[in-house]
Amino acid sequence: MERFQNTGQPDWDWWGKLWPTPGATLRDLGIGAGQSVAEVGCGSGYFALPAARIVEPAPVYAVDLDAALLDELGSLAERQAIGNVVTVRGDARDLTELLPERVDALVVANTFHGVDDRPGFVEEAFEAIEPGGSLIVVNWRDRPREATTVGGEPRGPPTELRMPPEETETAVTRAAPFDFDRRVDLPPYHYALVFDR
Repeated sequence: MERFQNTGQPDWDWWGKLWPTPGATLRDLGIGAGQSVAEVGCGSGYFALPAARIVEPAPVYAVDLDAALLDELGSLAERQAIGNVVTVRGDARDLTELLPERVDALVVANTFHGVDDRPGFVEEAFEAIEPGGSLIVVNWRDRPREATTVGGEPRGPPTELRMPPEETETAVTRAAPFDFDRRVDLPPYHYALVFDR
């Protein structure tokens, strides 16, 4: 069974147009010095690498199913002399087995819409986060795909997979005893929800 619907891995060029300062975005979402972090569906590291700079020397566990993307992330970390990124290949529904420890923050950026078994994933995420830690879900806004353009081209997941913030909040809080903390608007096309464990 496919657990995640692959909606395509974008290149760094257009991510840079959406988030020219990913580190500032992460700080706005509560990522701070000394926190251990896991990013689920990290791809080639657009958020994992700046997270590692923020939290150094604490680890950032970069979790993905795609070995080629993890290899690319590892190469980028090496070229940028970032030594605290730990690449982890595996299914996010097995987080507690994949991660060597609970983390202070778990980031799910641009992948929650593709999770097939959301309750199972959220339950696993809850167990992977330290008490007092946070779950951060970054999602595309629920607009038609043709309305979310980058460089003149429609971008992001198919319209039917997009989730309004209320649906995301319900999916998380019904599956595990997370407390909703806040919503952060991330113009032009995203929002983030922060949950406390």
